[in-house]
Amino acid sequence: MLKTKRVYESAEASDGTRFLVDRLWPRGIKKEKLKMEAWLKDVAPSPELRKWFAHDLGKWQEFQQRYRAELESNSDAWKPILEAAKQGDVTLLYSARDTEHNSAILLKAFLEEHM
Repeated sequence: MLKTKRVYESAEASDGTRFLVDRLWPRGIKKEKLKMEAWLKDVAPSPELRKWFAHDLGKWQEFQQRYRAELESNSDAWKPILEAAKQGDVTLLYSARDTEHNSAILLKAFLEEHM
């Protein structure tokens, strides 16, 4: 099962394998304190797309289309997540404040379609 969680929430055994899926390291988090399997920067939106979106909800629909296109052309970045999901639970970690409109939510939906 795939789940999403903010990096600022405590790690739990039920999280399973944890991957950070943000391009930038989250503020205020020390690398040695974040319990995760890997930091998968390349699965996050490109710097250009991230800057263009800038968490502007007016761009949300367009952002979804553009990010899905990036994911389709970059399967090497997200295949490790699918492989881990075959073995057990996987949690996608993100730092965005908005828990409903962020790239981790889109990535989760995208991966579920490819499972």
